[in-house]
Amino acid sequence: MPVDLPTSIDVFDTTLRDGAQFEGISLTVEDKLKVAEQLDWLGVAWIEGGYPQANPKDEEFFRRAGTELHLETATLVAFGSTRRPAGKVDVDPTLLALVNAGTSTACIVGKSWDFHVTNALGTTLEEGVAMVGESVQFLKAAGLRVFFDAEHFFDGYEANAEYALRVLEAAATNGADCLVMCDTNGGALPHDVQRVVGQVHAFFGADQPLGIHTQNDSGCAVANSLAGVLGGATQLQGTVNGYGERTGNANLMTCIPNLELKLGVRCLPEGRLERLTAVSRHVAELVNLPPHAADPYVGMSAFAHKGGLHTSALGKAGGVTYEHI
Repeated sequence: MPVDLPTSIDVFDTTLRDGAQFEGISLTVEDKLKVAEQLDWLGVAWIEGGYPQANPKDEEFFRRAGTELHLETATLVAFGSTRRPAGKVDVDPTLLALVNAGTSTACIVGKSWDFHVTNALGTTLEEGVAMVGESVQFLKAAGLRVFFDAEHFFDGYEANAEYALRVLEAAATNGADCLVMCDTNGGALPHDVQRVVGQVHAFFGADQPLGIHTQNDSGCAVANSLAGVLGGATQLQGTVNGYGERTGNANLMTCIPNLELKLGVRCLPEGRLERLTAVSRHVAELVNLPPHAADPYVGMSAFAHKGGLHTSALGKAGGVTYEHI
């Protein structure tokens, strides 16, 4: 069944974690603090700061963020993973690092594709489900808000929908505040994303918040993100300028105006959309990468016209002739 579009969604920015995996990006702690300030000024709901146990730099970031970041709109999120196979939650170093990160919110990733559970983790499907459920339960008991990233969800759902849903159910029944479906390999197409998210929405009902996280390996990350919202997701994960591993993540600088201007779905507080270009370029400076001139909405060439029929029409009838907004 078609899902009614929400009036608003939460934007979850992962530039400091997933975006930082883009080739050529190496952020200092100072850089990360400045990027976080820009994201808060833009008005995103969530800022994923990284994995507190990954390296001394991320440990320092979370330590300093508590006193040096004065967020007005956004909430800082610590990222990690479920407990290890055959491990115990109360001694798991990753989960303990999340509890000690000083944030109110944690986002943990877990396998939802049966192939990855048996081949990458080398464990049973039952243990894969238990790893998710017990990890969410442990973090909730520690007083944290918990988002669950279901890794490889769309591949897993196509291969074994029953198992992929069991994984989400384990997170949900143990109190996960949002179930995030991840297109980790970036190979999904929009019509499949909308169908699958819609089926998951129908399975859990409207009271269970859902999220969407897409990679751009098929060039569809933005389209897939919009398809996820059309299917029922109310949390959208992505990065500034589409930075991310391999070919990147969903570009929030394109997703946000598409949702707000084309679909009427509020993503940012009132009056913040006009800050999009400034944030795009400021973050590009901080990560020391040139802005993409042809990026939609925020690129230098997004509303440029060189000559001929286009400029002739623009001169006679204005931007509506060759500009979509």
